[in-house]
Amino acid sequence: MSNLEFSVPCLFGLEGLAGDELRRMDAQNVRVENGRVLFSGGVREMAKANLCLRTGERVLLVLADFRATTFEELFQGVVRTNLEDFIPKDGSFPVKGHCLNSQLMSVPDCQAIIKKAACKRLGEKYGVSWLPETGAKYQLQFSIMNDRVQLYLDTSGSGLHKRGYRAVGNDAPLRETLAAAMVQLTHYRGRDFIWDPFCGSGTIPIEAALIARNRAPGMNRRFAAEAFSWVEPAIWGDVRTEAKDKEFHGKYQILGSDNDPKCISLSIANARKAGVGDCICFRDGDATKMDLPAQEGCLICNPPYGQRMLEQQSAQRLYQALGRHLKYADGWKKYIITSEPEFEHYFGRRADKKRKLYNGMIKCDYYMYTDNQRKKSR
Repeated sequence: MSNLEFSVPCLFGLEGLAGDELRRMDAQNVRVENGRVLFSGGVREMAKANLCLRTGERVLLVLADFRATTFEELFQGVVRTNLEDFIPKDGSFPVKGHCLNSQLMSVPDCQAIIKKAACKRLGEKYGVSWLPETGAKYQLQFSIMNDRVQLYLDTSGSGLHKRGYRAVGNDAPLRETLAAAMVQLTHYRGRDFIWDPFCGSGTIPIEAALIARNRAPGMNRRFAAEAFSWVEPAIWGDVRTEAKDKEFHGKYQILGSDNDPKCISLSIANARKAGVGDCICFRDGDATKMDLPAQEGCLICNPPYGQRMLEQQSAQRLYQALGRHLKYADGWKKYIITSEPEFEHYFGRRADKKRKLYNGMIKCDYYMYTDNQRKKSR
């Protein structure tokens, strides 16, 4: 199976980064679209994408792509799909998906139709009237948008943002894929001093350490396709060994700080689970008062947003205090994500660049202060 088509859904704003990652993995025919990246390849490329992608949410094998405006067209489209190439006789194949701007808008009805059609196709191919579904799980997913049906097989299982190091987070955890993207957008390569003054559960420093060490983010977890009957187990071993051989083992300057001691303890535990505990220093500290940890470096943070009125006012005061504290931090580049539309006003300085990103369902801006103030004043 060397000529397969894959789709990688992404958080909005991260598609270009995911596309660049796949190109560096030598994936073929990479195409960036809104909300996803498509690429072609075989089983090895699928395994490598699952193991090594930092900014993609999962790797879906494209099984079918057809138009349907009625349940009959949906049923027949699935019946025509060669599901038997991927789902064995005893495979379990639950169905889930979503519909948007289409004639077919009832997700439960579409699930039932697709399940019925899959049973018909597989039953006929295997010569049985009943499928036991006692074997490995082959999760079918569908997307119906603008009357276009796309049917997928999920090769990832849990979303790729679940690296395996963060069993529990703090009250407002940052998704790992977004944290990795924030670090990548600074062009960090392991040489700068990295500081996250609102580290929470440690996600940004941990993702920075994984990038610095060139450690595959999926090294500590399993994937659904590892149980697929048509995927050779040796492929996963080869891909993991190859990724391990590409790791770096230098000394890095990465600091995470927070004014909540519980967050520091949690961050330390998470970093150890991720295998980068020796790369990061965590300590208590108020971001608006603590001394800068170095003469120059790169500050990356996800400060509190404040989604309710009183919380928003508190967040705005925090941004003012942070701006005053960092006003003369000339040697530091600053990268700050927030949903506050007037952040620049409260921080006291316009960003050199902004980029729209989504933290879950929250629309945010990533404010990039890349030129120090002393240069600007000359």
